[in-house]
Amino acid sequence: MIIGIAGGSGSGKTTISHAVVDAVGADVIALIQHDAYYRDNAHLEFEERVKINYDHPDSLETELLIQHLTELRAGTAVDVPVYDFSVHTRTSETVHVDPEAVVIVEGILVLAEPELRKLMDLRIYIDTDSDLRFIRRLRRDIEERGRSVPSVTKQYMSTVRPMHLQFVEPSKRYADIIVPDGYNHSVVGTVTSMIRNFLTGR
Repeated sequence: MIIGIAGGSGSGKTTISHAVVDAVGADVIALIQHDAYYRDNAHLEFEERVKINYDHPDSLETELLIQHLTELRAGTAVDVPVYDFSVHTRTSETVHVDPEAVVIVEGILVLAEPELRKLMDLRIYIDTDSDLRFIRRLRRDIEERGRSVPSVTKQYMSTVRPMHLQFVEPSKRYADIIVPDGYNHSVVGTVTSMIRNFLTGR
């Protein structure tokens, strides 16, 4: 069972994904983040990497994610890339992911990619107000990714907001479940119940 969880940057996707994993158990769920698949631009100078529009679908190696999900569904383990957001490139490390009964894939654009959507058995969109999303993104990028307030603000206005309006927001039409106002216990309970029913059926 492959579950896609989408929503704007800072909407609460990761929080909900981890809550579902914690409720059901990491021994039966593999969690993969689309962010790990940003293209490896190590061949570019740092100044050039900074200028890339990381909120456009082309910035992600979605074809590799599709390949990995297909392999996991076939029962084959995969090695997921590790991306370093502080320098805008992949590291030499990978994360080994075993083919569990359930795979959750989360990211802002997972519902915007037609070929990726085809692999999903359940599609969820987290619909959170833009002011809350911006505050969460600002805090995360400063605390976890070593960014400055001016750089986060500039990126938000130049690429994050326009790409959200062009690609992310319209993708919620493909969702089976739309969750208003970000994280809530009800959606975690609903998704958890669906997963447990699936596992019982297996």
